[in-house]
Amino acid sequence: SSGINAEWPLRPGAATKVKHPKKRNYRHRAHSNPLSDHSLEYPVAPDLMNWNQLFPRIKSGDQIKFCDVGCGYGGLLVTLSPMFPEKFMVGFEIRVKVSDYVNDRFLALRQEDESYNNAGVVRTNAMKYLPNFFKKGQLEKIFILYPDPHFKKCKHKWRVVSEGLLAEYAHVLQVGGVVYTVSDVKEVHDWMVQHFSQFPLFESYTPDDTDKVAQVLIGSTEEGKKVIRNEGQSWTAIFKRVEDPHVS
Repeated sequence: SSGINAEWPLRPGAATKVKHPKKRNYRHRAHSNPLSDHSLEYPVAPDLMNWNQLFPRIKSGDQIKFCDVGCGYGGLLVTLSPMFPEKFMVGFEIRVKVSDYVNDRFLALRQEDESYNNAGVVRTNAMKYLPNFFKKGQLEKIFILYPDPHFKKCKHKWRVVSEGLLAEYAHVLQVGGVVYTVSDVKEVHDWMVQHFSQFPLFESYTPDDTDKVAQVLIGSTEEGKKVIRNEGQSWTAIFKRVEDPHVS
């Protein structure tokens, strides 16, 4: 067995008429404890992951290149999918109802427009299983947008940015690859900047006008749109993966 969860594929027949899912039918808690033992299956190694279940048109040798960590309702993937038709991209989401929603959302979109065949969602815990899905240096872009703030100090270990997790992001990201972060909580933004800045395999990166992704970060996600509606503020920080100075 390759350790594939039968719930992962876009469920055939879930939307025979192109009927887009409504969030109100996917009730869920706002947060999930990423350190608890959720009922999740995952590949023992990246080579054992059968991406065909998620991407029917993926060919042998094709690789996932973008990963949205904690993708929420999938807004960023919906935006990026037609922008980068040659790139396969996946969202990781731990909450079962939310991942079901994104699953059904892409099923409906694919029936209307084939350009959405390059994006999908996996219900998994990125804080535990990222290297199970991706090889060293495989990804070009990682997104950490509006992560759970986990304000209490005793819950900081739940945050999706930490020294240990940065080592995993650095492992799966190619040299020159980019991590995009956004938060509407200044303290969380500062936390992410501090951790990335102190980690030797990342450096702060200011994108130029050719970076199409940086221009759509805030307005693409449901959280970002909510911040805009409420006239709140979002802080963006972008980092590039650099060579390991200790590896010749």
